[in-house]
Order: sequence, then C-alpha cells, then structure tokens
Amino acid sequence: MPRLKGLSVVSDVFPDASLRLAVNFAPSKFGASSVLRSLGLVLVCLLVLVALGGCAGSEGQKDDTDIWSESKLYSEATDRLNNTDFVKCGKYFEKLEARFPFGPYSQQAQINAAYCYWKAQDTPQAMVAIDRFIKLHQGSDNLDYAYYLKGLITFNDDLGWLGRFTGQDLSERDPKAAKDAFESFKIVVERFPNSKYAPDSLDRMRYIVNSLAEADVIVARFYYQRGAYLASANRAQLVIRDYDRAPAVEEALYLLFKSYEKLGMVELSSDTGRVFALNFPDSPMLQTGQRAKKERQWWQIWNK
Repeated sequence: MPRLKGLSVVSDVFPDASLRLAVNFAPSKFGASSVLRSLGLVLVCLLVLVALGGCAGSEGQKDDTDIWSESKLYSEATDRLNNTDFVKCGKYFEKLEARFPFGPYSQQAQINAAYCYWKAQDTPQAMVAIDRFIKLHQGSDNLDYAYYLKGLITFNDDLGWLGRFTGQDLSERDPKAAKDAFESFKIVVERFPNSKYAPDSLDRMRYIVNSLAEADVIVARFYYQRGAYLASANRAQLVIRDYDRAPAVEEALYLLFKSYEKLGMVELSSDTGRVFALNFPDSPMLQTGQRAKKERQWWQIWNK
C-alpha cells in the first residue's frame, strides 16, 4: 500500500515515539489550545496506524483458487455450473481464462463464463465475455453457438413477475435490444445454416420482427388516440411497409384507414378500407376497433 501523504511530516517532527508522547501529554505553557492540538495529532497518528494495519491484513488475504491447477480450477467451475451456482461458476471460468490464457480449457472457459453470467442475470459481464470470445476466436468450431448465445443474452424475454402481472410483452420495451438480438440470430442463420442452433435462431428472428411491428403499432395507436392522425398514419404505413407479414399489420391497416378518415382524405380512406376488408374479412376491428389478442411466447410463432 503506498505511503500516506503527510505521514513523513509527523515522523520528522516526532522521530521518537516516547518523546512524541511526552510532548503530547506534558503540561504546556502555551495553554489548553496547544494541548488539544497535541491530542489531535496523537489521534491522527493512531488512525493512520489502524489504516495501515487494515491494508496489510487485506493484502495478506489470498484467494484459495490461486494455488489450484488448471484442471482443478476447470473441474471446480464445471461442478458449480452443474449445480446451478452460476455466479460462482462465472467467476471460476473467468479466473481460469485469465490465469491460463493459452491452456486447453481457455476457449471453453470463455464461452462457459458468458453462459454462467447470463444465467446469473449479469448481462453486462455476459456480454463482455461473449464479445471477447467472438473477437478472439473467429475460427472456432463453437462460433455458431457464440453468436447464438449472444442473441440469447440480448434477447432476454424474461420480463419478471411485474411483466407477467401487467401483461407486458417484448414489444412494449426498448426495441434496441431486440434489434441487437435479431442481428446475432441472423448471423447464425446466414453464416451457419447447418448449425443445430439455426432453426431456433430463425424462430426467434420471426418473433422479434413481430414484436418490433407490434411496438410501432403501439406508437401509431397512441398518436391516433390523441388526435395526431397524420403521425398515426405515417407510423402505420411504416409497419405495413417493413413488416408486411406480421400480425400487427391488421391493426396498422385499420389505423391507417381510420386516420385517413379523420383527416378527411376520402379517397385514400376508401381505398384503405377496401384493402383491409379484402385481407382481413373476419376481423373484429371494424365492429369493435380492437384486434383479437392471444397470449403468446417467443416459441409460439406469429406468422400466419
């Protein structure tokens, strides 16, 4: 621990401990203020000594894993993983990769650390670990899984108890994470079409697209309910253009139809209404203004 600033000054003034105490506690001809200053100096010295002792004690503590061999550390980390102690296994695998960067377990330790941190819901640490693996091991046989795992880390469809209580889904959150996850899954599908992770990646991509479409419809609906009909029409057109096969297109087309009607654009409203009736003849929206809702999870694909 570095020497504390100001400590040398105290030592220079009072080089001998017994003399220092004698000076501090002897009656002073300068009055009570001098005695108080001396007492304060003694207290400062005692606090410095306590601080130095604490630092020395903390430096003396050692991590038990420091003496473990590479195989021992890998075995212990794997045991923690199998026992679902994800916080501990993430730390163990990270230590393994740091201490033995060129060992036979290094690559596996990096990707296992990312998995453990993800399962421990430590998303920042998981992203650091998986990004490091992808950057360092572009030729790895596990690269398809690395991109798939990165998509899972970013995807994060677990909304917790509050999300389940309120009925919130992925479309009602910040779409940036969903777009990042989509890009990772897309790499798996396009670069590794024969990977065993490709089918699930494709399913998740479809779900994300539908969720992004739903998010834009929520915005269009918000604008419409507040009388911003032009903004609602523009957002509805975006959904129809970019997500033409998503279920959200039904409501987007309806909002476009109603927005044109409110704006007095009779011809456009009539044309849009005709397209809506042609594509969704059984839709309840013309009667109720509400789309039929069904509870869905990511694995329940929304494509028609």
